[in-house]
Amino acid sequence: MAINRKSFFDYARGHLFDGSLKQAQVDGLTAILDKWEKEMPDADDRWLAYMLATAHHETGRTMQPVRETFAGSDDRAIAILERAFRTGRLPWVSRPYWRKDENGKSWLGRGLVQLTHEANYAKMADATGLDLTGKPELAMDLKTAVDILFYGMIHGSFTGRKLSDYFAGRKQAWENARRIINGEDKKMLVASYAREYYAAISYTTA
Repeated sequence: MAINRKSFFDYARGHLFDGSLKQAQVDGLTAILDKWEKEMPDADDRWLAYMLATAHHETGRTMQPVRETFAGSDDRAIAILERAFRTGRLPWVSRPYWRKDENGKSWLGRGLVQLTHEANYAKMADATGLDLTGKPELAMDLKTAVDILFYGMIHGSFTGRKLSDYFAGRKQAWENARRIINGEDKKMLVASYAREYYAAISYTTA
């Protein structure tokens, strides 16, 4: 079933974007909705809601591909991450994955889901058919970032957990679904976004 776009955007604007949407946000939301309707319109709408919520959170609600730290360049992002690492603000990091390798490539987070580490770029290169290991900056392209969002969350490419683990039939686990991306980090917040997106998908005006 096609999503009522007017109702969706009316609801999302009021409940998730403080009453107004920028064109870039509209473009990002539209790209996600278009892929869903083209490729899997009869799938569980809760999957779509949680993917939208993930992009909303990971991009600082810009709904556009971003670099980790929201820096405008790789070099700036690397500098910010290095400073945080040196001052002990990244205790979970044992190997600084953002440092450029022998070929000058950085595997810092990029896209709608903050794709990190060379192995994950390689997985997504296989999934998308794009040379993400040769050109990791391709993850900053909107269409590519949407493809990564869908494939990774549906197939469990990021953490081994996938959407069907949390949303299937009567099963729904809005908070625990955060494990698809990043353990329990901000799980309640992302779940709150997901519920609002699910309401937006279901919302129809009289």
